[in-house]
Amino acid sequence: MGHEQARASERGTVTLWVLGLCVCVLVLGGLALDVWRGIHVRRELAAAADAAALAGASGLEEASLRAGGATLDERRVRELVAVSLASTSAAPRIEAATVEVIDGVRVVVTLRARVPLMLPAVLLDAEPLVVEVRAVAAPERRA
Repeated sequence: MGHEQARASERGTVTLWVLGLCVCVLVLGGLALDVWRGIHVRRELAAAADAAALAGASGLEEASLRAGGATLDERRVRELVAVSLASTSAAPRIEAATVEVIDGVRVVVTLRARVPLMLPAVLLDAEPLVVEVRAVAAPERRA
């Protein structure tokens, strides 16, 4: 009879273990989804920044081009970058974009976006993940 009392006191133990395991799997799955969303947004922003920097690098000054140089026209660079960013699928995600022309020969495009985290926001009231990418391009001089 002692053996049957021990078995009766262990009833439901497996149910509790399975329930605990399910909660752990859900938490880990939620974290994995948040990390994947962050990676996806970063890749999307990186592609948009690369395309915008390359577009901006084609904004050469006409006088410099005629003389065989490769000096950038800052106004034209900004226009080309704006057009490129407006046409990308990442446009709705972009929170901030900066364009710099360095020494008249390099274009630097920096993009920033926020990725809201689902699980940490619900459990910990966490801030969104800030993703920032930078791309640099320069016109190529050909002889």
